[in-house]
Amino acid sequence: MMTIPVLMVLLFAVWTILLLVLTVGVYRWGSVFAGKAQLIDFRADDVKGSDFYKRAMRAHANCIENLPIFIAVVFAAHVTNSVSAAVVTMSIIVLAARILQSLVHVIFVQTNTITFVRFCLFFSQILCFFGIAFVVLSETFTKTV
Repeated sequence: MMTIPVLMVLLFAVWTILLLVLTVGVYRWGSVFAGKAQLIDFRADDVKGSDFYKRAMRAHANCIENLPIFIAVVFAAHVTNSVSAAVVTMSIIVLAARILQSLVHVIFVQTNTITFVRFCLFFSQILCFFGIAFVVLSETFTKTV
């Protein structure tokens, strides 16, 4: 049976794919079909394009960078049977904060205020990663003592 934290990991992965397709993919294919760019124009080591495109690339990269961490802590909770209400809540917060952070990153021109909002959303995810890890470690330690 799929637990809520595992479902949140799956939805995080789905969000990462949707973000790629609906932002980076649409921008690239739209540029190619409009004759404004060729397929070879989109190099990973030299990102060129509109500010929206650059923000979309970074937002997608942020998802890719954090997904393995989320997988690791949820996997640890799952295999140690440490899925408590706290772990469920933190996993939901991670997904919600990730989606909001991505949207804020892509939709808004980056100002100090917007960057601060993004940071707060990111920091909440980091706190939840540590929180889930803490629950797993404390429950594992308690069970072995």
